[in-house]
Amino acid sequence: MRKFIEKLVEGGLLISGSISSLAILLIIVFLFKEAGGLFNSPVVEEGYVLALNKDNPVKHLSPEKIMDVFDAEITNWKELGGKDEDILVFRFSDLTNYYPEEELGDEFQYVPDKISELVNKEPGIIAFFPQQYLAKDFQGTVISGDKITPADFFAGTEWYPTSTPAPIFGLIPLLLGTLLVSIGAIIIALPFGLAVAIYLAEIANIKTRSFLKPVIELLAGIPSVVYGFFGLVVIVPLIQKILDLPVGETAFAGSVVLAIMALPTIITVAEDAMRTTPRAMKEASLALGATQWQTIYKVIIPYSISGITSAVVLGIGRAIGETMAVLMVTGNAAIIPTSFFEPVRTIPATIAAELGEAPAGGAHYEALFLLGAVLFIITLVLSITVEYISSKRKIK
Repeated sequence: MRKFIEKLVEGGLLISGSISSLAILLIIVFLFKEAGGLFNSPVVEEGYVLALNKDNPVKHLSPEKIMDVFDAEITNWKELGGKDEDILVFRFSDLTNYYPEEELGDEFQYVPDKISELVNKEPGIIAFFPQQYLAKDFQGTVISGDKITPADFFAGTEWYPTSTPAPIFGLIPLLLGTLLVSIGAIIIALPFGLAVAIYLAEIANIKTRSFLKPVIELLAGIPSVVYGFFGLVVIVPLIQKILDLPVGETAFAGSVVLAIMALPTIITVAEDAMRTTPRAMKEASLALGATQWQTIYKVIIPYSISGITSAVVLGIGRAIGETMAVLMVTGNAAIIPTSFFEPVRTIPATIAAELGEAPAGGAHYEALFLLGAVLFIITLVLSITVEYISSKRKIK
């Protein structure tokens, strides 16, 4: 009977582990499947056409150039490698400025021919209109057939997912914002976390440790939105006042809040690892004449380095993957940061803020999944690197 129960428990654990592993694998496959669809999406908004006069030598425009043209930042074709003539921006809503409504037909049946006629007549035109109004014998050049390329995403320096007519999905500003906030958080949290862990493990008396340990562990259970609200009400105004900044919602504010959030994890895991050091090793070190501090950094820390590394990985993972708190205190500006004291936007905050508004299956939706894939790869590479360093230290 006992063996039967043991086999039953083993089978249950095996099934549970297999289901968990399969679920994780399916999530990863789904993530990358949705993300890869971005590179099959057209540069121009789906369902619309971007066209030029057939004599225009310009045959390709990047999403950034298209946005600059429609925002009147670029007004002459010479700036795009074309002729020295002014750019005439045409949107579908402008059609009645060129033709009276009676010429367009009661059911807009003549609209395709009129758009084709207009594009053929105006040498400097760039026309943006629904694809359903593209005439079969269109007399212009359609330039909206290009697909979004990996270079557009991974080397893009702007993030304007709702820009018309060509949305822009540039990873660089979001990636730099994520790394800046996360690295800042670890720089702040790691020394404080290890210092408190050492104090609790080796210096504090039993009464102090029994009081501080539950308090620190309790901090790990506070919802992130509470930390974000605290940061928005207390830390952001304090940073703005002390550093005399125009705004307090900066990468530095995000780093401070994330550091506070990561501290309980780093302290708890590192302190537990240090307390596993055998008492005989510590006493042997002291017996050989080492001081308490020499014992700590020459015996205890090297012995527990694996646990300390785990604490660092968990702390970094908390910092990189945090959403709500960062969204509330970093200013949410998708621009390339030039300073630690500027507003930024991170990858998790972007996904949280925009996924609910992105049409399912569209380019914006797929770009957000690709951001999630990038975040997954960053975390995976970070974990592998830290584990590799830890294993090398163990061998030594």
